[in-house]
Amino acid sequence: MESIIMGNTHIALLRGINVSGQKKIKMADLRQILEENGLKNVKTYIQSGNIIFDSEPVDRSALQEKIAIIIRQQFGFDVPTLVLRKNDVEHILKANPFHEEAEENKLYYVLLKSTPKEVLVEQFNQLQFEHEGFKITDTCVYLFCKGGYGKAKLNNNLIENKLKVEATTRNHKTMLKLLELVSD
Repeated sequence: MESIIMGNTHIALLRGINVSGQKKIKMADLRQILEENGLKNVKTYIQSGNIIFDSEPVDRSALQEKIAIIIRQQFGFDVPTLVLRKNDVEHILKANPFHEEAEENKLYYVLLKSTPKEVLVEQFNQLQFEHEGFKITDTCVYLFCKGGYGKAKLNNNLIENKLKVEATTRNHKTMLKLLELVSD
């Protein structure tokens, strides 16, 4: 993914908000606070921290940091934030190695904030998970969870711990909806 984001429309993915009563953020409050801090046309999709917004072209890491700081100042906790563009989501969806063989409700995307070290990827690739498949790229760990994500041993926390990167997970339906929203 390029580090300078050109154009106006962006997607921000927040990790771990509104999950099991933790890090509660009302989406209406989040939209208002982000707009008060210079983001434009802020929309959210469901309660798990999917934000579509417009902003001037800027360095991706600066935009991620800006959103994380706003959340820390307004809500009092840290939330890892990943910013993507439409072409990032298109590429991630198109490159899914499990798309042909799996039902869409079994597909998940662990979106990586940074590229994991090759030695850690090699070690991770040695692991096996019953009823679960995975493929690691520089920007995403593709998951195929035959029993669904809720029962999967291969999850966001494990991937973050083993690959030593921040990540956030979205299901296939959410990724398609984000692409639709950013295309409007």
